[in-house]
Amino acid sequence: MTSPSSADLRVVHALRVRGFVDMPLVAEVAGMAVDEATRLLAALEAVGHARHREGRMSGWMLTSDGRAHGEALLAGELDGAGCRVEVEGAYSRFLEGNQGFLGLCTDWQLRPDPADPAGGSIVNDHADPDYDAAVIGRMAEIDSAIQPVCAALAAVLERFDGYGERFATALDRVRGGDLDWFTKPMIDSYHTVWFELHENLLATLGIQRAKEYVAG
Repeated sequence: MTSPSSADLRVVHALRVRGFVDMPLVAEVAGMAVDEATRLLAALEAVGHARHREGRMSGWMLTSDGRAHGEALLAGELDGAGCRVEVEGAYSRFLEGNQGFLGLCTDWQLRPDPADPAGGSIVNDHADPDYDAAVIGRMAEIDSAIQPVCAALAAVLERFDGYGERFATALDRVRGGDLDWFTKPMIDSYHTVWFELHENLLATLGIQRAKEYVAG
C-alpha cells in the first residue's frame, strides 16, 4: 500500500527538492491548497526552518535547520512505512543509469566536429537531424529503464507519484520537436525531472550528493 506523507513533510520536502520556489509552486508540489501551504510555511518560518526572500525573484527556501528538520521527518516516514529496502533498491537502479544519462546530456549539448579529424567536439546547433535523432533514441531507452523505477517508488511512497508521467511528457515534447524539453532549466525538462528525482532519493535515504559514490 502506498504511504501518504504528512502535510508538514510535503511542504518541507517541496522546498528541499525544488530549492527556491514561490508559493503557488510550493502548494502544487506539496499537493495542497495555497491557503494551507501559506499557513504551514508561516509556521516553518516562525521556528526558523524556512525563510522568504524578496527581490527580483521572490520565493521560499529552507534554512539549514529546516533541512535537518526535513531529514528527520523523512527518516521517520521511511521507517514508519517500512519501505527502506524498496527505496534503496530503486535508488541503486537509478544510479545504474545516472552516469549514462549525464553522458547523454553532454552528447545532446555537444556533437562531433565534422571538420576536425582528431575527433573534437562543437556545440550542438541541432543542424544535424540524424545526430539528434540518435541521441533522442538513446533517451527513449533510458526512459524505458527509469519508468519501472518510478513505478516502484510510487508504489510505496505517495510523494514519488508523478515522476513517470513527467518523464514521459518531457520525452514526448522532445520527440515532437520542442528540443528545450531535453535539458533546459526552469521548465519540467527531462534533465530537470531527473535532477529532482535524484535529490528526492538522496534526501529520502539521508545521503549527501557529494559522498554517494564514495559511500557506494
